[in-house]
Amino acid sequence: MRLQASGVRLGYGDRIIVDGLDLGIEAGTVTTIIGPNGCGKSTLLRALGRLLKPAGGEVLLDGKRIDRIPTREVAKILGVLPQAPVAPEGLTVADLVARGRHPHQTWYRQWSSDDESAVSEALSMTGLLDLADRPLDELSGGQRQRAWISMALAQGTELLLLDEPTTFLDLAHQVEVLELVRRLHAEAGRTIVMVLHDLNLAARYADRLVAMRAGRVVAAGTPHEVLTEALLRDVFDLDAKIISDPVAGTPLVVPIGIRPSP
Repeated sequence: MRLQASGVRLGYGDRIIVDGLDLGIEAGTVTTIIGPNGCGKSTLLRALGRLLKPAGGEVLLDGKRIDRIPTREVAKILGVLPQAPVAPEGLTVADLVARGRHPHQTWYRQWSSDDESAVSEALSMTGLLDLADRPLDELSGGQRQRAWISMALAQGTELLLLDEPTTFLDLAHQVEVLELVRRLHAEAGRTIVMVLHDLNLAARYADRLVAMRAGRVVAAGTPHEVLTEALLRDVFDLDAKIISDPVAGTPLVVPIGIRPSP
């Protein structure tokens, strides 16, 4: 496993959100974590990205405890895009993406031609070369998300963690960002872990789904294995029909209604 949580216990202060959770992320896959609000999806992703220290258990990166790997080394392997990231006012796209090169720089090695190439390549991969000098706050929502993903790409990481990368985007921009994610996976073989709310988009763009409820993993596997009518009732309290997506052939959720409380 490229990234693994083993018996992790996670929370904030005295409030425990995840307790005794096990999860493995296979190398070279796109894995999407789904579940109702408050179930611990983002908390788990923060722990996987070393942004939250477990109160118990451990997170392993390439078989080593992530908390024992130097921060700079982790940043060369793993990139994290949190929910609704904020940049200083007036920052240009190129300036933002250049920040992704910080882990590669030291007091004796400043900006180099390698850094310049990495930034240009990241902008090219996300289709933002022509917007490099544009202030970030002048971009559309989809373009801004691509800029943040570009920054993570400029780190040169093989593993990307994206926390709700489609939040606040309209459907066209959601598809734009997720098509980019799939292309990054297909062309560069990156391992990607996302948190998404839209079950149909999750099924279409992920190789594997992880369904959570109340801080535990309820099911993990391919979209066809995980997205069942029984799981939707158990995890989301939702009565729905599952049909085949006429475009992608993936499971398509057709909601019927909320299950009445017992």
